Formats: sequence, C-alpha cells, structure tokens
Amino acid sequence: MISAFDLFKIGIGPSSSHTIGPMVAARRFRDRVAGRSGVARVSAEIFGSLAWTGRGHGTDVAIYLGLLGHEPATVDPDAVAGYTQALAETGALGLPGIAFDGTRDLLFNFTEVLPRHTNGMRFRAYDPAGGLLDEVVCYSVGGGFVEEEDEPGTAGLDAVALPYPFESGADLLRTCAETGLTIPQVQMANERALRSDAEIEAGLDAIRDAMLACIARGLRMDGELPGGLKVRRRAKRLHATLEANRLSNSRPAHEIMDWISLFALAVNEENASGGRIVTAPTNGAAGIVPAVLRYIVDFCPGWSESRGRDYLLTAAAIGGLIKRRASISGAEVGCQGEVGSASAMAAAGLAAILGGEPPQVANAAEIAMEHHLGMTCDPIGGLVQIPCIERNAFGANKAVAAASLALHGDGVHFVSLDQVIETMRQTGHDMQAKYKETSLGGLAVNVAAC
Repeated sequence: MISAFDLFKIGIGPSSSHTIGPMVAARRFRDRVAGRSGVARVSAEIFGSLAWTGRGHGTDVAIYLGLLGHEPATVDPDAVAGYTQALAETGALGLPGIAFDGTRDLLFNFTEVLPRHTNGMRFRAYDPAGGLLDEVVCYSVGGGFVEEEDEPGTAGLDAVALPYPFESGADLLRTCAETGLTIPQVQMANERALRSDAEIEAGLDAIRDAMLACIARGLRMDGELPGGLKVRRRAKRLHATLEANRLSNSRPAHEIMDWISLFALAVNEENASGGRIVTAPTNGAAGIVPAVLRYIVDFCPGWSESRGRDYLLTAAAIGGLIKRRASISGAEVGCQGEVGSASAMAAAGLAAILGGEPPQVANAAEIAMEHHLGMTCDPIGGLVQIPCIERNAFGANKAVAAASLALHGDGVHFVSLDQVIETMRQTGHDMQAKYKETSLGGLAVNVAAC
C-alpha cells in the first residue's frame, strides 16, 4: 500500500509531475553535492514530457527552486519570482563555490526519451575544468513521486510490516469482510505502522485545512491566469452569483452541481497560478477531492473532523491501489490516470462517510473510474488550464454521482474495481504518446495557444 501522506502532499502549482517532482529531485541533488569538495558547477537536463511541456508547467522554475534549497511544502508561492530573478542575476545557489547558469545549465532535450518513464531528468556536477564528478538520473512518475534510476519503484509502506496489507481491491474487500473493519479503518491501521494516532490525525487535519484554504483563496482571487492564454478566473464571479441567488425563489434544481463545480474551479485556478495546493493525487486533478470534501462540509449533515479523516483515508486507499496497479501520471496513461483517479478517490470517500459498506465504496470508485476511461491529456500551450480546470469540475460532479449510484445498490457490480484499474492501465499503454501530456495532439494542436 501507499501512505495517505505519500498521495496527499502540500506543495505549489501547477503540476505535481512537472513542478513538484522536479523540485524534489533538484533539492535532493543539491543535498547530494552540498559539502562535496571540488564541485564548481551543476547542470540539469530534462527529457520527454518534461521537456515538451516544461515551460508551461513551470519545470524550469521548479528546478531552480530545488537547486536553491526550497521544498514544495514550504516555499512561499508569492516569493518565487524573486528567488528565480536573484538566481538569474547572480548564479549563486547558496553553496560555496558552486555556480549555476540557467541559460546554459538547464537543458530541454526534445528528442530523447529515457527508457523508464517519459518524465526523465539528469543532474550532473562538474569540477572547475568541466570534468564530470557526479551524475544522477531520476524520474518524476506522477503525484510528486520521484524515483532514481536504480530504485525499484515501490514508494510507500513496503519496507515495514503492515497489519492488513492489500495488493488489490479484492484483497481489501476480503480483509474488510474477514475483520469487520471499514476501508478507512484498514488504511488507518496500516498508517500506524509509520506514525502514532496523534501524528496521523494531525497530518490528515493539515491536509484537510490546506484543501479548504485553497478553495477559500480561489474564491477571493480575480484576474487572468499566467501563461499567455489570457484565461480569466471564473470562481470569484460564479461564487458571487451563487451567493446572490441564495434568497431567490427560482433557484434551479441543479444548483448543487454549480457549487461543486465552483469548489473545483477555485482549486484549479489556484493551481494554474502556482498557488499553494495539495496533490490529490496530482496537481492537474487537485480540485476533485477538495471539491467533494467541501460539498460534504457544506451540504451533507453531520460533519465532523473524524468524518473528514475517514474521507481522506478512504480516498488514499483507492488512490494507492490505482498508483500501484496502473498509474496516476498523465504523461504515462493520459488524464484518465489523473482526473479519473481523483474522481474514483473522491467517490469512494463520499460513499464511505455516507455509510456505504466496503463493496459499495469499491463500487463507487469503479463507477467513477469507468466513466473516465480513455481521457487524453492534451493541455493547450502546455499549461494546466484548458481543458484541465473544467475537467476537475466534471470529475467532482461525476464522483458525487458515482457515490450516489453505488449507495443505491448493494455493492454487487459487473465490473470490479481491479478490472477497471487494469483496463485503465492497458488503455494508457495503448494511447499514442501525443495524447499523454506532450501538447503534441488533441486540443493542444487544434486550438491556437495565442
């Protein structure tokens, strides 16, 4: 399994795989060479999807920040421009004797794709004569996860003994049936292998608060999103309209859908602006789990902090299965792996806290994922804006619909959660590369970016 704290990471936008992952990788390389004698210069080279859409996703800025020693969870989004400007002017990383020139030392390799994953990176350290002292090849594999070339790719709790390990949805449901535990209780028991109850609860509450704060900020902000597409924020205006209609006698029956869409738009507009965000499980799909969470808080009776934790634990159990058995990376399997995964996670979490039995919870996740199969990742201009922001609104509403359908059933369903995850994996494998976060196909080539 994968911990909730691996799936849900507090960071900045606009992309978990193209911003957060490269920042993490660059920071690790900085730590690796800091204090090593003889290093005079470092460089970074990015490949595949990172190169093709890196400018729009802020990959260059992320690498600068990581090499400067910043981390996604703590860097101040409002100070980023100042940090990068200072680096451009001085070339100083804050490491004695080590220089970095972004125009020379950050290379976008548009022709080569490294063998393990399309989001490849190579960091190098040189001596004063230009001799190579050190080299690291690593990959940003989605959701902010970074793996080095020789790592087996088993991020999570594999190194510790778990009371209730599960490799599949069938394993998870079998454990629930044999023990009488719910899905969030199984996930919580496994989380205890790494942390105390107090640490887990505090961590989950911090994730919840960051999600809700992101929505709140998104509802206040106005203006155009950065990047050149001239996309105007909509959340603030839509929020004002919905608030004005609260006292109306002619409120439409679908108004609740507008609120859910609003919450998702608010998050993803913040993400597109490089604001504080929670990967859920990625940045490109970061609005769905928070939007359904806010729907629970505002519209579902009986809200409590414990229900919020159960929602996140359930979502993490489902998201961990999807990551392990398929992928949550748009560059690997298309947007079905990002928005589809997030919708499945939110649907499962909602079904769980509304009293669904484990088979109904798994059914909710399956329904949500099934109806995102085949979704491509084709961001216009390489920016996480069109169609990404609206896709989160649809994914959030699909999550609520999926949970409702599952709760009206008995948990028995023709397609299992494991089968739909495997179908998503196969579909992503067969999808042409131009539809997988390269901006080489789909809307990205049929709609002008300027």
